Amino acid sequence: MIFKNKDINPYKKIVILGGDGFCGWPTSLHLSNLGHEVVIIDNLSRRNIDNELEAESLTPIQPIGTRLNVWEEITGKQIGFYNIDIANDYDALLNVLSNEKPDAVIHFAEQRSAPYSMKSPKHKRYTVNNNLNATHNLLCAIVDSGLDIHLVHLGTMGVYGYGTAGMKIPEGYLNVKVETEAGESMDQQILYPTNPGSVYHMTKSQDQLLFQYYNKNDNVRITDLHQGIVWGTNTEETKRDERLINRFDYDGDYGTVLNRFLMQAAVGHPITVHGTGGQTRAFIHIQDTVRCIQLAIENPPAREERVMIFNQMTETHRVNDLATLISKITGGEIAYVSNPRKEAIENELNVENNLFLSKGLEPITLNEGLLQEVTKIAEKYAYRADYSKIPAKSTWTKEQQPGVPGLGATT
Repeated sequence: MIFKNKDINPYKKIVILGGDGFCGWPTSLHLSNLGHEVVIIDNLSRRNIDNELEAESLTPIQPIGTRLNVWEEITGKQIGFYNIDIANDYDALLNVLSNEKPDAVIHFAEQRSAPYSMKSPKHKRYTVNNNLNATHNLLCAIVDSGLDIHLVHLGTMGVYGYGTAGMKIPEGYLNVKVETEAGESMDQQILYPTNPGSVYHMTKSQDQLLFQYYNKNDNVRITDLHQGIVWGTNTEETKRDERLINRFDYDGDYGTVLNRFLMQAAVGHPITVHGTGGQTRAFIHIQDTVRCIQLAIENPPAREERVMIFNQMTETHRVNDLATLISKITGGEIAYVSNPRKEAIENELNVENNLFLSKGLEPITLNEGLLQEVTKIAEKYAYRADYSKIPAKSTWTKEQQPGVPGLGATT
């Protein structure tokens, strides 16, 4: 695989699907700040889900128009915006691609919460319809446009499941030996077998097959990023003005595990751990998320090359160890509660992430300074917290009782 120099920015225009979201907004600002011409497509569905759940971000999120105006005001850089539901309005998506002619499209436009995807049959069906239609419409539109567009997709480590089979999880592909009928042995490379733990993770697993097909059939250039659980709130760009602040989800459906722990400790709520806390997960700071997207954009595969898969994570931690660390820092009490998920009580997780390291990523790893920074944000906006939204109420099976308090970690 030959990559372009990491210091060269080969793209002039980038369309970001879901650019108003938790990962999409800071990525939009980061790439704009680097000098790229950025265009956001978003139907603001995440804001509508806030209304549905009656659970707002802990941090006050400004309307998208205000966000964009503030960014232009302080930087002089414009970010375009289209309000389009790409899962249901194919023609509008195709028109934007045909008119804007982007060099790259970053795909964040999927419902991203595992607990939300398991709330009810309605939420399961919404997650499948939205996520798969969004991905397939995008692939169709890229081919239909006739443009050479590099697609960068934010996937999840959850497609692998949470077990290592005695080995480090490779970056997307697994080397296997196949015995032929003639008794010969052949070496093959296949997608690492998926083992999704929720309907949300299942849609990300299906995305992989769509990518493989369109890459094979139409030579679409695709980079699929299997991301770990994101922690932190702000990046260098979102810190520049309070009106640019990023989301801080703490509720049982959308709050990610580490941010939830920090928020709970900051407001005096018990740090809630599912079961024994023996689950091991992969993590990445939000600043590293935007940096990894940048590196993926700067290092596109050639048209004749297969889908490039990166494991977008920087470290793994056992949930109980995180709770203990935060309890030590904050003095918060740890509460062990029933686990609403259908998952192993404990698991190990060893993951390769050599590709991003080889492209120049210098990982931000867990340290007390950054944890305290997030805690300060939680303390500053603690008055906005609705304590009734902290418990995780989505359950994986009918046998489990609704209303079980807990972690609600999402990837």
